[in-house]
Amino acid sequence: MSPGVLLELYVTPDAAKRHPEIVEAARAAGAEVVRASGEVVGSLSGTVTPQGMVGVCVRIAASWDDLVATGPTLVTVMAHARDPGNVGTVIRCSDAAGVGGVVVTEASVDPFNPKAVRASAGSLFHLPVVVGPSIDQLVPALRAAGLLVLAADGAGSRDLDELVDDGTLARPTAWIFGNEAWGLPESTRALADEVVRVPIHGRAESLNLATAAAVCLYASARAQRRT
Repeated sequence: MSPGVLLELYVTPDAAKRHPEIVEAARAAGAEVVRASGEVVGSLSGTVTPQGMVGVCVRIAASWDDLVATGPTLVTVMAHARDPGNVGTVIRCSDAAGVGGVVVTEASVDPFNPKAVRASAGSLFHLPVVVGPSIDQLVPALRAAGLLVLAADGAGSRDLDELVDDGTLARPTAWIFGNEAWGLPESTRALADEVVRVPIHGRAESLNLATAAAVCLYASARAQRRT
């Protein structure tokens, strides 16, 4: 972790013995290491089975200008997402797929919610995460940055395989993913250049949000790397 990001590390004696390298890395990054009981660490972590360590970090949300300055060719947009576990998992998928940054729009859960942070498995610290813009303001900004805007929705008029085959996914792209229960509202779908469905070849009715996001992002990542 970069110096200055981790401020404090609360650690139980047992966890310190199991992971001395983490304790030393925290000290090397300038963080204060605080020995604490299991009860204290458990109350801070908010989990049923805490791992014995809890870090206090600075909030590291990026600005839109910060993200655009990196020249991203693949961007994840979370619109109206309410489940913190899904938001964290999509951030993790985005990181794994090589996405340039993630935007979490207004009316979505805070990606710094403890459950979202845990679900991101550290990826929250690896790529720019922009929080709070409205989708109406964001889509024109995505296009101005040279990005094709695709909305993922089970009722989409285009099939993901079609976009792979015709070369569309090789273009710089922003993917919009919606709410876990009801997807994207019509007003958001109307803003996109294409509304895309992931093909279902078996008998499942649908894919969950994080799985659909992983499929779409990896399809784009592969297409872009082949150009």
